[in-house]
Amino acid sequence: MSSENSSADDVQQVWDVVVVGAGPAGASAAYAAAVAGRRVLLLEKAELPRYKTCGGGIIGPSRDALPPGFELPLKDRVHAVTFSSNGRFTRTRRSRQMLFGLVNRPEFDQRLVEHAQKAGAELRTGVTVVRVEQHGSAVPDRRTVAVVLQDGETVLARAVVGADGSASRIGAHVGVKLDQVDLGLEAEIPVPETVAEDWRGRVLIDWGPMPGSYGWVFPKDDTLTVGVISARGEGAATKRYLEDFIARLGLAGFEPSVSSGHLTRCRADDSPLSRGRVLVCGDAAGMLEPWTREGISFALRSGRLAGEWAVRIAEAHDAVDARRQALNYAFAIKAGLGVEMAVGRRMLAAFERRPGLFHAALTGLRPAWKAFKEITQGATSLGELVRTRPLAQRALTAMDRRQEATAATAAEEAPEEDDTVTSQP
Repeated sequence: MSSENSSADDVQQVWDVVVVGAGPAGASAAYAAAVAGRRVLLLEKAELPRYKTCGGGIIGPSRDALPPGFELPLKDRVHAVTFSSNGRFTRTRRSRQMLFGLVNRPEFDQRLVEHAQKAGAELRTGVTVVRVEQHGSAVPDRRTVAVVLQDGETVLARAVVGADGSASRIGAHVGVKLDQVDLGLEAEIPVPETVAEDWRGRVLIDWGPMPGSYGWVFPKDDTLTVGVISARGEGAATKRYLEDFIARLGLAGFEPSVSSGHLTRCRADDSPLSRGRVLVCGDAAGMLEPWTREGISFALRSGRLAGEWAVRIAEAHDAVDARRQALNYAFAIKAGLGVEMAVGRRMLAAFERRPGLFHAALTGLRPAWKAFKEITQGATSLGELVRTRPLAQRALTAMDRRQEATAATAAEEAPEEDDTVTSQP
């Protein structure tokens, strides 16, 4: 690079990579790009630490995607899971080895950002990005992206990573398409020591009354994170489920310190992951497991990949090379996380129809419980399980066929008016 271009870059502060959003996906992307020695700017609209509606479960794939030397701020280590079906048929299963850990998201996210900063990334909080531009007067050349802030300031970058959550403005720029939207409601409930002790090391998963819904209790020291999730459009029923769930647990007398809601959004299969020199990852890309709606591991893994490929895009000297690197990023995502999402969709479709079958399998069949343990501990993934275990493959194929047969029968028998009846679990 000539000295003239260097001075121009210094004046305009052209960053190699700008990451929008400092959640797990953004912090992972910023870390990956910074540790490669690039000039990285991490933008966050909130002040950190900030609350996020999330159970805070850290499963094996999340743990394995953390930066080297990262110490998890665990509030509890889970060795037991109590399963129930809308409050009935309760059974607890235990594991000698830890299944997964539980964290408070504000503390966890803050530590991830600190790791990115230690690697060399610069953080700016209280900054809202309104749009990105890849053409026009704000863009000095074809190798540059303009990130326009709410106060009118323009930040220039060789590559941009959008990690700005499920209502992502960067995702809108890329053209992210969503095909599954769910509503999660959650309460953080401080409880007395006697109640906290009863939950220590144990979580509850309750298969809910609406198709595809479930609830959870995650203990964190003297607070229980209690939440439910269901398809969007069932807002009143989801709220009622949470209220009934809390009452059934005997927790209605305790005042929540936080009550919150959040929409989770799953990407469509053909949804783009890039546009020009802009990539998306995590919630901004609609990356999460469709059945459980687990998003932290998807955020960490897709964020790391986005950071690594953003470095390559930043180095690309023309649009053809940038496009090649962006396609390689998309391939890396689809080959790993995309396969897991595809299996998750099949699991959700089966679970919506037969939650009782899932409950019976997890509480009564050793192979099903073993698979649950291996997935949460990180020994395998949903995709790997179906690919390598003939029994799991046969079970999922059988559920697929039953789903297709039921759909075909329903289509033939459908009355002219919609008289849908939801079966109980």
